[in-house]
Amino acid sequence: MHTTSKATLSFYGGVGSVTGANFLLTGEHTKVLIDCGLIQGEAFAHKANREPFAYDPATTQYLLVTHAHIDHIGRIPKLVRDGFRGKIISTPHTLDLARLMLPDAFSVLRAELASGEEPFYDEADIKAAFSLWDTVPYHHPFTAGEFDVVVKDSGHILGSGMFEIRKHIEISESEGGVVEPERRSIVFTGDLGNFPTPLLKPAEVITDATYLVMESVYGDRTFDGKERRKERLAEVVRASAQKGGVLLIPCFSLEKTQVLLYEIDDLLTRGSIPRIPVFLDSPLAIKVTDVYRRSAQSFNEEAQARHKKGDDLFSFPNLRITMDAAASADIARTPDPKIIIAGSGMSAGGRILDHERRYLTDPRNTILFIGYQVVGGLGRQIQEGMAHVRINHETIKVKADVVTITGYSSHMDGEHLLEFAARGEGTTEKIFVVMGEPKSALFLAQRIRDYAGIDTHVPQAGESVEISL
Repeated sequence: MHTTSKATLSFYGGVGSVTGANFLLTGEHTKVLIDCGLIQGEAFAHKANREPFAYDPATTQYLLVTHAHIDHIGRIPKLVRDGFRGKIISTPHTLDLARLMLPDAFSVLRAELASGEEPFYDEADIKAAFSLWDTVPYHHPFTAGEFDVVVKDSGHILGSGMFEIRKHIEISESEGGVVEPERRSIVFTGDLGNFPTPLLKPAEVITDATYLVMESVYGDRTFDGKERRKERLAEVVRASAQKGGVLLIPCFSLEKTQVLLYEIDDLLTRGSIPRIPVFLDSPLAIKVTDVYRRSAQSFNEEAQARHKKGDDLFSFPNLRITMDAAASADIARTPDPKIIIAGSGMSAGGRILDHERRYLTDPRNTILFIGYQVVGGLGRQIQEGMAHVRINHETIKVKADVVTITGYSSHMDGEHLLEFAARGEGTTEKIFVVMGEPKSALFLAQRIRDYAGIDTHVPQAGESVEISL
């Protein structure tokens, strides 16, 4: 029988909001961070990202990275600047994608600085972070100080993982053979993937975690099914084409864009939508799509089968790639109707802003949201029906149709989150619900208590709790 030891779990980000994931597990002599993400969207985000960390980065030995979205990796360079010299560990695909995401995020950061303002990290800090970065494939156990760790597939984006952490113990042998001790564990889910997804395998099932730290982005909502969301996409494209207008899709460069291209390719093959020009107007999304294109072995069976038949899953005859700024500017010269897919997904920067400024004022046009829009952000303002918005210091009257399809989220909806949590009934002692707006997190926590009977808590920023591992 294994004697448990105490550890402390602290919540320094990703609580009270979706973004800024940052959790600290402190053992007897090991400190392990899980994620170090950028705080996005909220009015205080710019200042909050600059604030000193509430712990000492220099005495923290490990950082485990669940996946490459900026709200999970965006403050890693600052962590290094502030003294972190430990090991950063993720899956290989997460590192591949982070090599694209972090430099892009830095270019956005510099563009948004006020006159005379300095960034809170620089390119040297990004380079230093990658020098500390190691990779571990799914299901390959490794040791992080006093903890044994394994990463499992969370099905969210390419390379995304859940970290299962147990106290390291020596397994002894008796006369009867190897003695397997009782093993208690804590699992950090990161973001959990929507299911079924067109490209990726589903999140693995967790049934034996003692503690679960899980996301709740859509904890209070249920999505349309896979076929219904594709039908809705086809309806929106057809309606936009019939009006002779422009369909704008603010899209996240990582995962959303690749899923959208895959779905449009399928709709075109079926003849469900007209062959109007489709512009992919995001250098980052183009680079990320190339990573996906090289990673078909990680896709689900259906996507792999299409790839083996020679189908380029992310291309079709009427797709036009606009890598440089001049090609982006030329999009306006292409006659309508047309579709423009551009970043950023929350309209927080990038080329989508120029397109929104140009096209939101025309009622023939449509803007389609297929991803989460953070509170206070421009995308959320448009989504919620504001008649006027500010884009690049200019007031824009919104006359375009505004449409949302939630089924394209790469997050689990509330029903699947409940089902995921309930798998631990009888084993899981406590669930910590994080990475959601308060309404969503509290709603999911109450449902877990009611339906699964598991003690569930929504922590506050800066809160620490003692657990037994």
